[in-house]
Amino acid sequence: MSNAQRFLRTVDGFEQAVARVLSVLICAVVAAATLQLIASVGLRVFNPSTDWLNGELMVLLDRLLLILIALEVLQNLTAYLREHVVQIELVLVTALTAVARKVIVMPQPKDGQPWELASLGFTVLALAAAYGLVRWALRQQQPQGLQ
Repeated sequence: MSNAQRFLRTVDGFEQAVARVLSVLICAVVAAATLQLIASVGLRVFNPSTDWLNGELMVLLDRLLLILIALEVLQNLTAYLREHVVQIELVLVTALTAVARKVIVMPQPKDGQPWELASLGFTVLALAAAYGLVRWALRQQQPQGLQ
């Protein structure tokens, strides 16, 4: 085995080890965040003064979507560990979820800041177009009988 091959094997092993460590860390964070969300919702549900329509529901949705994004990142890592490639389709879906979270929990726009909403709209369009192109390219690579 040449020095270049040994080096590449070492780098690949390092990448795999880092991906495993990150997966374990994300699992721990998702578990802790889920337990914290359950406890927080449980306390709010039984508190009669909780005003779900005045911000509490948005806080809940924000935290829930954040946990879902972390799960998608975990899926990206496990896909990398299984197939040794970054699946761009998963990355784009994760990015779309993150932008959707931002749009959903976005406070009322302030005067003079319409650029924030416009930039999010452009980001959604760009990510959706990229996702569509990736899906189209993947379909073009499949044999005719599987489409």
